[in-house]
Amino acid sequence: MANHKSALKRIRSNNAKRLRNKYQHKTTRTFIKRLRGTTDKVEAQELFKTVAGMIDKLAKKNIIHKNKAAHNKSSLQKFVNAL
Repeated sequence: MANHKSALKRIRSNNAKRLRNKYQHKTTRTFIKRLRGTTDKVEAQELFKTVAGMIDKLAKKNIIHKNKAAHNKSSLQKFVNAL
């Protein structure tokens, strides 16, 4: 167990950040599933804008790797274009 005040604070802040990152990542995955489940092209295009922004934000904060973000956005754009 940590003995220093700064170490205890770091444990608390790391836990808070971990929960926030987990929530944002899970929310993004839910939106991706919702996008893949849609059949309306106009609705999919609007939803893609939202999802792409969410994915970019995750990559910017290093929650996911930038290449994974690019791969996800590319595959989702192909899906939307194919509708």
